[in-house]
Amino acid sequence: MTIANYAQKTIVVTGAGGGLGRALCQEFINVGANIAALDLDGTAVSMLSQELAGSGRMIGIACDVTDQAACEAVMQQVIARFGGIDVLINNAGIAHRSPFGATGVAVIRRVMEVNFFGAVHCTKAALGTLIERRGQIVVISSIAGFSPLSGRTGYSASKHALHGFFDSLRSEIEQDGVGVSIICPSFIATGIDRAALGGDGRPAALPRKTIGAEMTPEDMAKRIFSAVSRRQRLFLPTPLAWFSWWISRLAPGFFARQMKRRVSGGK
Repeated sequence: MTIANYAQKTIVVTGAGGGLGRALCQEFINVGANIAALDLDGTAVSMLSQELAGSGRMIGIACDVTDQAACEAVMQQVIARFGGIDVLINNAGIAHRSPFGATGVAVIRRVMEVNFFGAVHCTKAALGTLIERRGQIVVISSIAGFSPLSGRTGYSASKHALHGFFDSLRSEIEQDGVGVSIICPSFIATGIDRAALGGDGRPAALPRKTIGAEMTPEDMAKRIFSAVSRRQRLFLPTPLAWFSWWISRLAPGFFARQMKRRVSGGK
């Protein structure tokens, strides 16, 4: 399989202010790419661009991915600066932690707006230039994108929606030379879950419960970079992700019981 050369290519990364997004920017800047780092926190990505790319190959732009007009304006700004977009990495996301019975519908809607519609907005805004340049769309999903996750119905729904949307989009645009890669990490030490919303929409402030050890953003970014460079359609970057993929299909009841016991503390 051909490995992509990203020298002088333009990569857009959403949710780039910290965690995995920041680490992905580092991976691509190391191979000579131009980077547009987007985040709701404009100060964070501005500081990141100064830190990683004094050569001017990186810009940090404040962007609320739930605002479609803002996404369109930002993509046009990136195109004006670098000439086009070769890879769009839809990484921005938020989580919630609360059983559905104790969760306001507004919380579910907020998670969907960021995790799902944020990716839709950015993809729609960049699609023309991605087709022109036979580029690639990368979607950061999760184990929760193909299996149940107790106490996180909205988060899981948003990730499942990404799979349905982007698998279908691939069937429409692969004939134009555009690749679509869906990445399903297990647990990463990014802080996303520790900043999760509670059922009332305020930070849950609960200790994180995981299955297996957390991977650092830097280690995960290296694995994702390798998969993206090979334009893999689906990437399960850890043994836990592979295990979850197969067990959730071959023995869904067993998987659900184990997940509930180990993630939610159920018996």
